[in-house]
Amino acid sequence: MRLQRTIKKELEFKGIGLHTGREVSMRLNPASRDTGIVFTRTDKGVKINASVMEVSDTAFATTLGNGKGKIRTVEHVLAAASGLGIDNLHIEVDGPEIPILDGSAAGFVDALKGCGLARQASNRPYLRITKPVVFKEGQIEIAVMPYEGRRISYQIDFDHRLLGHQHLDIDIDETSFAEDIAPARTFGFVKDVEYLQSMGLAKGGSLDNAILLDDKGVVNASGLRFDDEFIRHKVLDFIGDTSLAGFPIYGHFVVSRSGHSTNVKFLKHLLSSPECWELVTDISQTLPASA
Repeated sequence: MRLQRTIKKELEFKGIGLHTGREVSMRLNPASRDTGIVFTRTDKGVKINASVMEVSDTAFATTLGNGKGKIRTVEHVLAAASGLGIDNLHIEVDGPEIPILDGSAAGFVDALKGCGLARQASNRPYLRITKPVVFKEGQIEIAVMPYEGRRISYQIDFDHRLLGHQHLDIDIDETSFAEDIAPARTFGFVKDVEYLQSMGLAKGGSLDNAILLDDKGVVNASGLRFDDEFIRHKVLDFIGDTSLAGFPIYGHFVVSRSGHSTNVKFLKHLLSSPECWELVTDISQTLPASA
């Protein structure tokens, strides 16, 4: 059990949206205990909770919306907050999409760690898995089993000479997330770019914010940050998507070939199976907050 956390001061980010191609400004502000993470579209005056029940679209990114407005591509900033154990944030955005930065969560993580975290006078409940839960859709499978901590075993299979089959096992804590997962960038294929743009997607994509692959390999002159950067980014997305549970989830996840859509479907399936988990809270251990 640990105390809830927020950030000590405001942070500001500016950049382009990966899919909309629009310049956006974003501010992260401290939030009081038990707030959770709340997005505000400042250009529309609309608040949107970071909740799986607010997911409105999962096509090539995770989008939150409530009928009055939406926020696209939330998974990287949510993964950064989850990976660093930040529970309460107000996130203000003046457009429809979170800035993509370099295509990873590293920029968010560095800024969050740099501004400092504040403990708050309330314990953070977590969702502890007590029985296995399995979700299947075609060749995609996600399972979670009891485990004292957060562990992810992930595998991907792509029909590409560089990707092929990759597997990663990792225990997620603040250090492993910041060093081994957060720097991994989103990726895509040259052959898909025209199709995505015809759908109104990937308008802001470039070699500055994504790994691009052709039939021979990586197009980016800078190469890869990790030999298995692709699967590390899939783990990053999974952490961001599953943070929409609203609580940290303690368990061992085994994931095969999943993406945003099935991540969200699995999370809904998990939350609708209360016989397989318990929400652990110990208010007797609440301590005064410290700076």
